[in-house]
Amino acid sequence: MIYPKKLEQLIEWYKKLPTIGEKSAERLALATLEMQLEDVENFSKSLLDAKKCITKCKVCGNLSDTETCFVCSNENRKKDIICVIEDSKSLFSIEKVGNYNGTYHVLNGLISPKDDIGIDDINLSSLVKRVENLDNPELILALKSSMEGETTILYIKKLFEKNKKVKISRLSYGIPMGAELDYLDVITLDKALEDRKTISE
Repeated sequence: MIYPKKLEQLIEWYKKLPTIGEKSAERLALATLEMQLEDVENFSKSLLDAKKCITKCKVCGNLSDTETCFVCSNENRKKDIICVIEDSKSLFSIEKVGNYNGTYHVLNGLISPKDDIGIDDINLSSLVKRVENLDNPELILALKSSMEGETTILYIKKLFEKNKKVKISRLSYGIPMGAELDYLDVITLDKALEDRKTISE
């Protein structure tokens, strides 16, 4: 071990974050040590506050520090249009586009038999209940082009196939296979939403 024990522990904690490897963890840990003690204490408090206070919106499953998130509590959003997404990262990416005025439903995962993630492991049952209470619902399936994404899209399509009032569309083609929505540029994502393809109505 070339680092002091406490520094080594800090590096290991940073490595637990997604996409953070050994080198990045080292840089973050060393940068943290360069910070003023007061800043580190405030940083630590922000981490604890976020973990304690941020929960999932009771309507759509988005991350929120209130009972309903900023989208669901906005009366100006079109409630009949629901963009179905994998996680809150996707929601934030679409919101940055600035042109979407519907609502969302966050699945918090995708169906993946190889990972033992089934239909009961993602936020699907509440989607069915939401749709039942709408007059002319449209579901926009904004899921990544992967085996898991396609499996989830097929299941959702089948789930609502007997409900003729539900229109189901998906993002237009052109998004790279396996691409995460939060990695797409604003123009590509905006075009994919605008040119969405109807797959069931």
